[in-house]
Amino acid sequence: MKTDIEIAQSARLRPIEEIAAQIGLSEEDLELYGRYKAKVSLDVLKKKEGEKGKLILVTAITPTPAGEGKTTVTVGLGQALNKLGKKAVVAIREPSLGPVMGLKGGAAGGGYSQVVPMEDINLHFTGDLHAIGAAHNLLAAVIDNHLKQGNELGIDPANINWPRALDINDRALREIVIGLGGKVNGVPRQDRFIITVASEIMAILCLANDLAELKEKISNILPAYTYEGKPVKVRDLKVAGAMAALLKDALKPNLVQTLENTPAFVHGGPFANIAHGCNSIIATKMALKTGEIVVTEAGFGADLGAEKFFNIKCRYAGITPDATVLVVTIRALKMPGGVNKDDLAREDLQALEKGVANLEKHVENIRKFGLPVIVAINRFPADTEAELQLLEEKCRQLGVPVALTEVWAKGGEGGLALAEGVLRLLEEEKSDFNFLYELDLPLREKIEKIAREIYGAEGVDFSSTAERQLARYEELGYGNLPVCMAKTQNSLSDNPALKGRPEGFRITVREVNLSAGAGFVVPLTGPILTMPGLPAKPAAESIDIDEEGNITGLF
Repeated sequence: MKTDIEIAQSARLRPIEEIAAQIGLSEEDLELYGRYKAKVSLDVLKKKEGEKGKLILVTAITPTPAGEGKTTVTVGLGQALNKLGKKAVVAIREPSLGPVMGLKGGAAGGGYSQVVPMEDINLHFTGDLHAIGAAHNLLAAVIDNHLKQGNELGIDPANINWPRALDINDRALREIVIGLGGKVNGVPRQDRFIITVASEIMAILCLANDLAELKEKISNILPAYTYEGKPVKVRDLKVAGAMAALLKDALKPNLVQTLENTPAFVHGGPFANIAHGCNSIIATKMALKTGEIVVTEAGFGADLGAEKFFNIKCRYAGITPDATVLVVTIRALKMPGGVNKDDLAREDLQALEKGVANLEKHVENIRKFGLPVIVAINRFPADTEAELQLLEEKCRQLGVPVALTEVWAKGGEGGLALAEGVLRLLEEEKSDFNFLYELDLPLREKIEKIAREIYGAEGVDFSSTAERQLARYEELGYGNLPVCMAKTQNSLSDNPALKGRPEGFRITVREVNLSAGAGFVVPLTGPILTMPGLPAKPAAESIDIDEEGNITGLF
């Protein structure tokens, strides 16, 4: 069997102008980055006023080391819909170099359901993440320069919450000291680095509806406080314009294609456990303007990515999803049922039945938002007929349609059953979309509502620090913001050891951060790493390039 990169390199790509023409875009709408990539002008959103496709969100059960293949199913579903004669468009996040060079690998799908050119998308792409890093670090540099040049605003060096950013996993930069070496090098203070996709700039780029809103959101970033505890915003530091200028091109969505030449917008990629984990509003809106059906995704399981997609992204974008696909694998369901990763190829109906409780909870959660849902079983070779029949029967008992997918091995052909199921769902069940909470609820009540209704917690315990922070944010006028929960992706609870559908637990909020520019508050429910480290054997060790420029080892 070919590797993902071998499959991608053997694909027959069409010039990006031809892909654009499939969805009504002209050459004047494009800014070419070689033959197979392009930025799309923001003017397209104005020119295609009134047109709107159907929006399908692909989400998943709680992730496990076995993998669920959410992006692969997203891409495969888009290809399958096109095979059925629908003008489908895929809209997904772009990869970060941290996972690509670290443990997880790329984020362009897999097998015969990938977006291409795979190497470009995973390595630098059109430079969006570098632009985000530059804008982020400009603000960091300006803050420390302000301290050095007399500190007119009275910024408290001990109360600066704007770290540096780098798009590489480097644990040695999690906690650092800067400004050493004398007065000429600035004011010594403790600082840290985060990975670029964890930057508030990334969240802002993905939640802005246009360039003017991007600049306004940047102006509202609150990176520091004065000695008196008063907020200092970017507008006070007078660099919002410069930061927005660095992001001018990055704000434009990237257009590429799948292995089967389905148009794909790949744009933006905020962390899903500390930010909202979705591709950009602009890319999604552009896909809805140009496609009949748009297939998009949200990070991690439905308790994180989907909840934030609905409550944050849809709210700020003013868009309404039409249906949801919940991706599941037999392998992933057997793990919370007690099966070790090394034993997943062995049939175990008892473990599978136990693990279905996790699927059941995610189905319930999606229905809380008034959305139709279909389960996609992402088939693996070791899945037995008895296991498949058991899972399908459990889905019928839940009253949820189910479809077997083999898009990794067969591309769009392997997703036809799912595509047909999605089309039936769109015809037979109408979306009655609603938000889980209203914005005028106090911040504490929003957090408790998510914890109880989405995670299944009995309640929430707030540390004294979190209590003070919530009161302070409401005092400053931020009480009407949505909440963006920072929680482990490995459990419905805040304890990664609690698998399946845990009960009788409480969520602990230890502190709450404010993303005033992006427009949400971030309750931290456990130790969340914003600068990952490299594993003992980084993926970078397997990546190589020959004398003719051919890259190997990406996955």
